[in-house]
Amino acid sequence: MAARRRIRMLLASGGAVVVALGVTGCGSADVEGAPVESKSFALSGTTLTIDSDNSDLEIVPADVQDVRVSRQVDGWVFMGDGPDATWRMADGRLTLRLECDALASSCGAVHRIQVPRGVSVNVEDDNGKVTATGFATPLKIRSDNGDVVVRRATGALDLGSGNGNVVVEDASASTDVAARTDNGDVRLALGAVPRRVEAITDNGSIDIALPRATYDVDGRSDNGDVRIDVPTAKGGGHAVTARSDNGEVTVRAVN
Repeated sequence: MAARRRIRMLLASGGAVVVALGVTGCGSADVEGAPVESKSFALSGTTLTIDSDNSDLEIVPADVQDVRVSRQVDGWVFMGDGPDATWRMADGRLTLRLECDALASSCGAVHRIQVPRGVSVNVEDDNGKVTATGFATPLKIRSDNGDVVVRRATGALDLGSGNGNVVVEDASASTDVAARTDNGDVRLALGAVPRRVEAITDNGSIDIALPRATYDVDGRSDNGDVRIDVPTAKGGGHAVTARSDNGEVTVRAVN
């Protein structure tokens, strides 16, 4: 990123000198074009917690012994410091940080994480999109500000976002799915008949696609249409809860 700065010296009343500095030509961070750094971290136990701030995360299981992380970081700051990226592992917690301490800045990062197979994953992300693909173990993911996307999962899913969409694609054997967002849509596509599905949003739509079966469905919206297009019966073994305060609710069969 090339920044062009203009500096003007103004004489203020009383003889004080005021510096007015304008920054032009500064775009957003080019993370995809940044150099790749990689590091491996030993993991003891069968659960990994990922504690991240200001980064997108892409997480997959792999045939590895240690947790392998690659990152790309880019950005600019005006009157400050950064971007400064750190990573460390302690007691099964992988902590990823990106700091930009400045009057104005544009900083970004992406971390791609390979997790040993058989390890359960908990994600605590303050600001960034989280994508997890191919897990057979339980996933618990929270993002305060960013989408949560899970693809081709077969384990239990506990997903949430404070401000972003929650999306599950091709969950072929996940029998328990919970998805919650305060401000965003919930879209779930399940390939096997689940035992329990819970989808809740305060402000957004819900779309749940299920294999054809009979479900005990509780579908509600305070402000939006509700469409239930699956066979239903109270007290069944397959419970679906879909509630939106402000948005459409759809529960439908896909075969």
